[in-house]
Amino acid sequence: MSASFFPSPPAILQFAEMTTSISGLRQSHAHMLKTGLIHDPFAASRLISSTSNQTISYAHSIFTQLQNPNSYSYNTLIRAYAKTPTPENSITLFIDMLFDDDVVPDKYTFTFLLKSCSVLRSVSVGKQIHGHVIKVGVEDDVYICNTLIHMYARGGLFEIARNLLDRMSERDVISWNAILSAYVDMGEMELAHRLFDEMPERNVESGNFMISGYVKDGLIVEARHVFDGMQVKDVVSWNVIITGYARDGQFDEVFRLFEGMRNAGMIPDDYTLVNVLSSCACVSGLSQGEWIHAYIDRNKIEVGGFLATALVDMYSKCGCIEKALEIFNKTSKKDISTWNSIITGLGLHGYGESAVETFYELLADGFKPNDVTFVSVLSACSRSGLLDEGYKMFELMVHTYGIMPSVEHYGCMVDLLGRYGLLVEAEKLAKQVPFKQSQVVWESLLGACRNHNDANMAERVTRKLLELDPRDSAGYVQLSNVHASKGRFDDVIQLRRKMKAQGVSKDPGCSMIEVDGVAHEFLAGEGMEL
Repeated sequence: MSASFFPSPPAILQFAEMTTSISGLRQSHAHMLKTGLIHDPFAASRLISSTSNQTISYAHSIFTQLQNPNSYSYNTLIRAYAKTPTPENSITLFIDMLFDDDVVPDKYTFTFLLKSCSVLRSVSVGKQIHGHVIKVGVEDDVYICNTLIHMYARGGLFEIARNLLDRMSERDVISWNAILSAYVDMGEMELAHRLFDEMPERNVESGNFMISGYVKDGLIVEARHVFDGMQVKDVVSWNVIITGYARDGQFDEVFRLFEGMRNAGMIPDDYTLVNVLSSCACVSGLSQGEWIHAYIDRNKIEVGGFLATALVDMYSKCGCIEKALEIFNKTSKKDISTWNSIITGLGLHGYGESAVETFYELLADGFKPNDVTFVSVLSACSRSGLLDEGYKMFELMVHTYGIMPSVEHYGCMVDLLGRYGLLVEAEKLAKQVPFKQSQVVWESLLGACRNHNDANMAERVTRKLLELDPRDSAGYVQLSNVHASKGRFDDVIQLRRKMKAQGVSKDPGCSMIEVDGVAHEFLAGEGMEL
C-alpha cells in the first residue's frame, strides 16, 4: 500500500487529540506504528497525553514501548498519574527517570511530582523531591515554590510552608492561595481566616476557598460574609453558598440566591440546578421545580446523570410520580443514582411491585446495584408489605453482591417484619445491628409494638432505647402511647413524671412547604410536654 494512503503525521496527531474513544486512539497508535512516527519522542508524547485522558494503563503501555523516551514523555505520564487515584505511580516513574542517563528532570517534572505528594500527604517523599529541586537549581521557580508551599501546608508543616512563602522574591496571589487552600483542606479555618485578611491581593479562588471551608464546617454566616464581600464571583462562588444554605435547611434563601444568581447574569450549571431541585424536593416546591425544569428545556441543557436524578427525585417527592417516570424513561444517560431515585419514588407512592420490577430492569441493563439501591428497594418492599420480596432482596444483597447490611438496611427489614406483626423476628434482627448505630432500628421496632399493642416487648425495647440515649423522647412517647391504648393510664402518668424528672420533653413536630418560591416552616408542640 502506498504511503499516500496514510494520513500525514500532523493529521494523525490531531485525530488522536480530538478522538474520545479508545478505538480511535488505537487507530492512531496503529498508524504511528506503521509510519514509524511512534519513534518521534514528541509525537509519541502527544499520543500518550491523549491516551492518558481515557485510560492510564494504555498510555503507560505505549510509554514502555518507546525506545528513547525524553523528559516530555516522562512528564506527560507523571502528570497523568498525578491526577489519578494512584498518584504514587508518578513517583515510581520519577525514580525510573533518574536511572535514565539520557533524561534530566525539569521544573515541570517537579511540579507534577509535588502535586502527587500533596494528594498523598507524603511530606517525607516531598522533602526528598525538594532536595532534587535545589540540586537542579530551580528552587526559585514560582510554580515550584507554589506547589512546595501547598505540599508542606497540606502535610501539616505550616511553619515551613509560611517560611517558603515569606522568602519568595516574586510571590503572587496563587502563592498565597497555595497555602490558603491547604489550610482549608486541613480544616484550619482560623489560620485560613488570618491569612485571608493578610493577603495583599485576592482573586475569586481566594474567596471560594474560604466559602467552601466555612460551608464544610457549617458556618453559613461566616461563609455569607465572605461571599457578600467578593467583588467578583463566578459560578463556583454561587454554587458553594447555595450548597451551604441547602445543607443548613434554609431553602427559602436557596431560592433567593438562585434568583440573584440569574439577575447577576451568571449562567447556572448542572451543580446549581441539582442543588435547587433538591431544595424543591425538600419543601415540596413543585411550582419552583417545574420552573427549573422549563429553564432546562428552554436552554437545551442535556438531562442525564445527577441532573436527571434530581428531576426524578423532585417530581417523586412533590407527588408527581408519573412525571418522574416520564423523565426517567426519556433519559438516555442514566447512572445508578438515577435508577435508585426512581425506585425510591415508586416506593414512596406505594408502587412496591413496580419498584421491584424496576430493580430487575436495572440488572438487565447491566448496572450493578449499590448499598443505596438496596435501601431503596427494601424501603419500597416495606411500604408495600412485600415480605417475600424483601427477604429475597436482603439475601441477594448479602450473598450475591457482598454488601454488608447497614443500619438503613436493617431498619427497612425490621419495619417490614414489624408491619406483618413478626415482632420476635424483628427483634432478633435488631440485635444484629452495632450498638451505637441501632437507635433508629429500635425506634422502628417500638412503633411496630405500638401498632400491634405488644406492651411487654415495648417495655423491653424502650429500655434498650434509653440505654442508647437516656434523654431521647421517642422511647417515652411510643411506650406512653402503648400504655394509653391498653387503658394503663397510671403507667402513662408515671412515665410523664419520669420524663419531667429527667428533663426530657417531646420534640416538636416540623413540616415545610413552598408557596410562591418562599419556604414556610411549621412547628407543632414546641416547648410542650407530653
